[in-house]
Amino acid sequence: MSANMPTLLDEYIIEGGSETAIVDDAGQVSWSALGERVNRWMALFATHGLGVGDRLACVLGNRRETFEVLLACLHSGITLVPVNWHLTAPEISYILSDSGSRAVVVEPDYAETTGRAVRMSTGTCSIRLVTGEYGVHGFSAVEPLLASASPAEPRHQSCGATMLYTSGTTGAPKGVLNGLFVVGAPFSRVVKLTRYARAVLDVPARERCLLDGPWYHSSQLFFALLGLLLGSRLVIRGRFDPLATLETIDREQITAAHLVPTQFVRLLRLDERVRREFSGSSLVRVWHGGGPCPVEVKRRMIDWWGPVLVEYYGATEGGAVTLVGSRDWLSRPGTVGRAVPPNGIVIVDEAGASLPAGRQGRVFVRRAKGGGFSYHNAPEKTRSAHLEPGTFTFGDVGYLDEAGFLFLTGRAQDLIVSGGVNIYPAEVEAVLLTHPAVHDVAVIGVPDDEFGERVVGIIEAEASAPADLPTELDEHCRRSLAGFKVPREYQMLSSLPREETGKLRKDVLRDSYAAGSPPARSDR
Repeated sequence: MSANMPTLLDEYIIEGGSETAIVDDAGQVSWSALGERVNRWMALFATHGLGVGDRLACVLGNRRETFEVLLACLHSGITLVPVNWHLTAPEISYILSDSGSRAVVVEPDYAETTGRAVRMSTGTCSIRLVTGEYGVHGFSAVEPLLASASPAEPRHQSCGATMLYTSGTTGAPKGVLNGLFVVGAPFSRVVKLTRYARAVLDVPARERCLLDGPWYHSSQLFFALLGLLLGSRLVIRGRFDPLATLETIDREQITAAHLVPTQFVRLLRLDERVRREFSGSSLVRVWHGGGPCPVEVKRRMIDWWGPVLVEYYGATEGGAVTLVGSRDWLSRPGTVGRAVPPNGIVIVDEAGASLPAGRQGRVFVRRAKGGGFSYHNAPEKTRSAHLEPGTFTFGDVGYLDEAGFLFLTGRAQDLIVSGGVNIYPAEVEAVLLTHPAVHDVAVIGVPDDEFGERVVGIIEAEASAPADLPTELDEHCRRSLAGFKVPREYQMLSSLPREETGKLRKDVLRDSYAAGSPPARSDR
């Protein structure tokens, strides 16, 4: 390893230190400058007593500093905890407390909300940093601290990790430790990971990657990070805008990008003249996942962009476990691909017995060398996701065809995927039930042309409920929930279809919604 370089970046600094590593809305930074910034962040962490085994929460948008912090954590033995910047103070507070984060880094736009979250939390989040030159809301300004920190390589570097939070069926978010990065592991293990990403997932090396979705989503984060660790230039867009996305791809000669179906829909809505002017000749692969993609939407994207779309099936818990290119998909519309090593796909019945091709059942991933994932502070949830050691589920239902291609038909757990984001009805229901005019409630996902699914609240109201209850409920939810979790519409029913045992028949609600008729109480 050469002097003054973070271990995982030294090759690119030696061979092309003046070349651009990251481009964002604020400008660009070279590999050498990135290495120096990462060193300064590591020195800053050390000055504050942060080191191996500690956790640091990050409430940052899509920007260069986000990846500086991430890389500094990965070289300091620190576990970085990404936080969705749309969350409310109580939601952020839960993550800070549950993760045991000792530090939090924010940008000014999110400092006020995060400051309230820190005060509400029960953890030890005493180190509070904000990007920029000036401190706000009790956060210390980062730039003056970095300016006084050493740009020299720290004497001791240690591999860090990430812990991303995903909601559970109970509505309480759980931190996922998926084993991609392991605290204290040798850096050679990360090198093996990047080689795997290159050989199996076709993550580009020394190319140009586009990050055009929230970095706190696992797929966006890891495809961007792994490309960067393979020497690819990372072009970061702060917010998705379909026209600007096309312009960025052509201007920056992007070769790889990750998008979700909702973004495809918005791109296809652009004026036909605008779409014709887009070249896209540099694109080699465009990954997509994060929710079902309507067959017709995908056909139109392939017709427009060519056979560059690569679909995967995966989750925060286990990464990408299947892949399918455009040509294979066109011969099997609707598939999410075949398993990639070291993964296998098994379909099981309710008793856990394997099912043959063509039979629908629960979808499990089987790792050839064992291993899986764990939920932080949730051993029972971890156990329930595993059929046996090394065999786990993301909660989906589907089947395999004779050639081993996976088709998804539903979800075993009550999950809504809207715009590529997981929303758990139990969390939304818990908030709605705190409104005094709500007697009973069910939250369901219904098909939506743009988002895949949208959130609908089915309400059994008290007799004294006001006429403008939907408006009140919207305001009520927004005080406790991020905007993407708030129902987009409400339906009022005299009673919800519950069995004598109290079990709510959401299947009846969904079927009745689709048929356009109010559901009746079920006595089955």
